[in-house]
Amino acid sequence: MARLKPGKRAGLPDRAFAYVDSAGRRRLPIHDRAHVRNALARFNQVAFEDHASREGARRRLLNAAKKYRIVPVGFITGQLQSERQRVPVGLPRGFVTLLMTDIEGSTVLLRELGDRYGALLKSVRAVLRRAVQRSSGREIDARADEFFAVFAQPTAALEAAVAIQRELGSRAWGDGIEVRVRVGIHSGRPKLTDSGYIGLAVHTTARVCSTAHGGQIVVSAATRASVVSSLPIGIRFRSLGQHRLAGLPEAEALFQLRAEGLRASFPRLRTGLREAARGRRGVPRMPEMGQLELPDEPV
Repeated sequence: MARLKPGKRAGLPDRAFAYVDSAGRRRLPIHDRAHVRNALARFNQVAFEDHASREGARRRLLNAAKKYRIVPVGFITGQLQSERQRVPVGLPRGFVTLLMTDIEGSTVLLRELGDRYGALLKSVRAVLRRAVQRSSGREIDARADEFFAVFAQPTAALEAAVAIQRELGSRAWGDGIEVRVRVGIHSGRPKLTDSGYIGLAVHTTARVCSTAHGGQIVVSAATRASVVSSLPIGIRFRSLGQHRLAGLPEAEALFQLRAEGLRASFPRLRTGLREAARGRRGVPRMPEMGQLELPDEPV
C-alpha cells in the first residue's frame, strides 16, 4: 500500500483515524479499505495513552472493517491473545485482602524538602515493598505518595502493615522531618482484569485508608472477621465504631490495629460523617455487629 502523503493526510477529518491522542496526533487512518487493512495489521504497534483510548480505537477500527466488509479474523485472534498476555500473572483471585497507604502531610513535606522529596519517597517505598514481599504480598500500584498491595491471606496483610509502621516509626529522617504513613486494610472479592483489581472492595480500601492518621492502621470489619480465629500473636483490634464513608452504600465498622512498637492513641478518624451509627445528619442507625464484636485487649 502506498504511503499516505502529508498533504492528503492533513486534509482528512479526525473521524478518518482510529485514534487521536490528547495532543491531537492522529494514528491509524481508516478512510478507505486499504488503510483499514493496514490499521488492523498495525494496531498492536501503537502506544495508546491508556486502556480507554485503546478500546475506543479498537471499536472505531472494527466499525470501519464492517463498513468495508472486511472480516478481521486475524485481528480478533491477535487481540484475544494480547488480552490474555496483559492479565497480571500470579495475582491472587477470589477472596483477597487489599492494603493501601499514603503519606500524611505529603504536600507539606514536598514544600519543605523540595528536590530532596524524591529521595524520601524512594526510601518510604523501599520500606513498603520490603514489608509486602516478606509477607508474600504483591505490589499492585505506586503513584505519587500512594501505595497499593494485595495478599492472598488476611493475616499476611496485618503483619505487613505492622512491619511498615514499626520500621517507619523507628527511622530517623534528619532535619527534624517526621514521616508518617496511613494504612488501610480491607478484604473482599474484587475482579481481576488486565487493568488490575476493580470493584467496590478497591474503593472501600481507599476510603478506609483515608480515615486513618499517620502511623495508624485502620482495618475493616470484613478483614477483622476473616482473621478472628487466626489472629497473629501480639496483634489486637480496637473498635473505632461505625462510620459513613464517601461513596459507600452502608456504614463501615472500623478497627485500629494494635501491636507492640506502634503508637496507640490517635485523634478521631478523618471522616466527616463519623458516628453514623448514632443516626446523626439523617443517617439511620446501623445494626449491631454481633459476632464480630470482641473485647479490646491491652497490648
